[in-house]
Amino acid sequence: MTQTYDIDVTLLRETAPSEGSLAQRVYLAVKEAILALDFPPGANLRKAPICERLGVSRAPVSEAIARLAAEGLVDVVPQSGTHVSYFSMSEIREGVFLREALELATVAKVTRDLTEEQRKKLSRSMRLQELLIEDEDAAGFYQADEEFHSLLMAFTGFQRLPDVAQTVSLQVRRARLLLLPTPGRISETLEEHRAIFKAISAGDENAAQAAMRHHLGQLVPRLDTLHTAKPELFGTRLTRA
Repeated sequence: MTQTYDIDVTLLRETAPSEGSLAQRVYLAVKEAILALDFPPGANLRKAPICERLGVSRAPVSEAIARLAAEGLVDVVPQSGTHVSYFSMSEIREGVFLREALELATVAKVTRDLTEEQRKKLSRSMRLQELLIEDEDAAGFYQADEEFHSLLMAFTGFQRLPDVAQTVSLQVRRARLLLLPTPGRISETLEEHRAIFKAISAGDENAAQAAMRHHLGQLVPRLDTLHTAKPELFGTRLTRA
């Protein structure tokens, strides 16, 4: 049986006027906390503490929560309250499927069209990842990991591609953070990125796609194991209001 508990609103970062309207700023702050697992599955999202922490009224918080619910990150249940959604293996599998389709097409195009400047940017990304592992900075490595994939998508020249990829894989992004603490996983991720980079640099489109497929294919089997070990993080999507 799943249990819920209150969030720690001190983990919400302060926002800046340059980030948009009050509702947009609340949305970004809460979304980042959910994706970073600072607000874990099942946590209660009570509006009053969020309002107090961010210095806003209830209206922008309600609007932000509605957006998060539409994205599947939050469940709004009548007579029960608002909770961070639990992980759903079916949604994660769907997100991985969609993300893989985009990533394979991306590495194929980038391999065919790679410029020397792009190769240098990917090389710098690889060096950064290596330094973050040396510093044992797991959070920094996760960010660099995301940026590595975003960089590849940016190199396609298709401006909407990164946003589409983020949208279809929100649950995947959140789930991946569960696995980074797994002993050896960060180092394995670096090796998988190296294989992708090496194939792209060599102009080997088939090898680049195979390396990317192998990289992305690590997620679901590991989450299946985690699902068995920690079923309290997973559950059936609740009915939204």
